[in-house]
Amino acid sequence: MTIAADIDEAKRAMRGEATARRRALAAPGDAAQRLIDNLLGAGVVPDGAVVSGFLPIGAEIDLRPLLRALAARSHVVALPVVVGRDRPLVFRTWREGDAMGEGPYGIREPLESAPAVTPQVLLVPLLAFDRAGYRLGYGGGFYDRSLESLRAHGEAIAIGAAWAAQEVPAVPHDVQDQPLDWMLTERECFPIPGGAP
Repeated sequence: MTIAADIDEAKRAMRGEATARRRALAAPGDAAQRLIDNLLGAGVVPDGAVVSGFLPIGAEIDLRPLLRALAARSHVVALPVVVGRDRPLVFRTWREGDAMGEGPYGIREPLESAPAVTPQVLLVPLLAFDRAGYRLGYGGGFYDRSLESLRAHGEAIAIGAAWAAQEVPAVPHDVQDQPLDWMLTERECFPIPGGAP
């Protein structure tokens, strides 16, 4: 078995465990306000930055109150759109109440009529994360490709967003896995050593 195959197998095993653990989590009643306070208090989102978020699927953390708070502070908020296998995501503007479509994975996405934008800050979903900035995603590689492309053309701050209980000692990773710059949970918002300030 190759090193890459070993990493893929370790990721598959961790995905099953992480999905089950996340499903069992109970969100604290003030989680939405904690996320807002933690992110805005960290000062990581530059004034006027375009911010990409995500809508929750399954037991994912719900960022909608945070996205509303960012929009109220004059940030352009965007959501990811899957445009094809093995391709980076496209990010389209979103405001609560906008008409939505359904993407290839059953994820709600802005319609093609919503303008495409380039986010400077990305709130990134995940199943598990570690303190070195590596995240376990769902296996499609969409965020890794997107972050690689955005970082090649300028600055992009990647902030993982999840429940604190989704932290693990180490996430298996290889050279294709793009590390996070910051991590946001209901407990804290902390920088990753070596990540974007």
